[in-house]
Amino acid sequence: MKDQLIELRRNIHQNPELSGVEFKTAAMLADKLKKLKPDALITGIGGCGVAARFDAVKEGPCILFRSELDALPIEETNDFSYRSINAGVSHKCGHDGHMSIIYGLAIEIAKCRPRRGSVVILLQPAEETGEGARAIVADPQYKLLNPDYCFALHNLPGHPMGDVMVRSGAFNCASRGMITDLFGSTAHAAYPETGNSPALALAELLQEFPKISATINKDELVMTTTVHANMGEKAFGVTPAYATLMVNLRSETNEAMDLLVSSAKKLVDETAKKNGLEYDIGWTEIFDASFNDDECADQIAKAAKATNHNVKWLAEPFRWAEDFGAISASAKGAMFAFGAGENNPQIHNSDYDFPDELIEKGKSIFFEIYKNYLL
Repeated sequence: MKDQLIELRRNIHQNPELSGVEFKTAAMLADKLKKLKPDALITGIGGCGVAARFDAVKEGPCILFRSELDALPIEETNDFSYRSINAGVSHKCGHDGHMSIIYGLAIEIAKCRPRRGSVVILLQPAEETGEGARAIVADPQYKLLNPDYCFALHNLPGHPMGDVMVRSGAFNCASRGMITDLFGSTAHAAYPETGNSPALALAELLQEFPKISATINKDELVMTTTVHANMGEKAFGVTPAYATLMVNLRSETNEAMDLLVSSAKKLVDETAKKNGLEYDIGWTEIFDASFNDDECADQIAKAAKATNHNVKWLAEPFRWAEDFGAISASAKGAMFAFGAGENNPQIHNSDYDFPDELIEKGKSIFFEIYKNYLL
């Protein structure tokens, strides 16, 4: 099976698809899962999502294992034989490896079906945009899955190969992108007083946004990061009429994110009105915070130790976002970070590649969790 799963991983790597349009990847994996004869095969859930359910006659809990389907809009710089054939698109987050792990788990489950309850293999679209997990849970077909427990992993370079990093409580931060557009009016550059430039308002926002986190009365990480600012045209004779500011908001909990959003909106409103400007606020790439249930985190640690993996209990959550939080909010759940080698390129780097040796390791941990619950 090892060679089969590596071949699958490299085939997926060579044919990446962006968030929300993972049609070929989903269809290929649905066909493979169908051959394993699950008791139910659901396609089109949450968009391109695929779910295979294996049932026992005896009642028991339903356990869900999730992988992501999507790739990133990054041009690959690797030159190996299975490099991406789709220009500007590549698997730089390792979802190709996650899919291979979850399909390998499905093969094991097909050979050793649950003695009680049910197990679900879920292939989720659009993780990178934060839209996929929410769409899965909102889909009426999700009621056919109705998990009691859910589990996921994410590989993480910079840590020893196969190390399992886990914690109870907050695991990933909530995150969202805020796009603020300011609208004034142009003027001749020789007579700027006849127009209304957003320059001073933009300058004020650039200074004040980094201070917002200090106003949030929460004992946790709360932060804002300015990622883009733009104003007017490249024309020396014209004062600007518009400006755009893009800021990333990030917090450990959804409650703190609500407070952060409220403060950010208030800042923009007050600044725009003070400068006589109209404004518009848009939101994108919205990720809920991901929380690990105590029981599920313990199950991950137990399974990791049973399969000879080193376990590290984290003191703090990761700053990066992951939309698994929308699924783990619907059932008891947990995810863990999986060491992908101390010297491997980081995820989202153009030369990153998922290490094949993690496939068997990840499969073994998930299968151990499955056995503990359903065998």
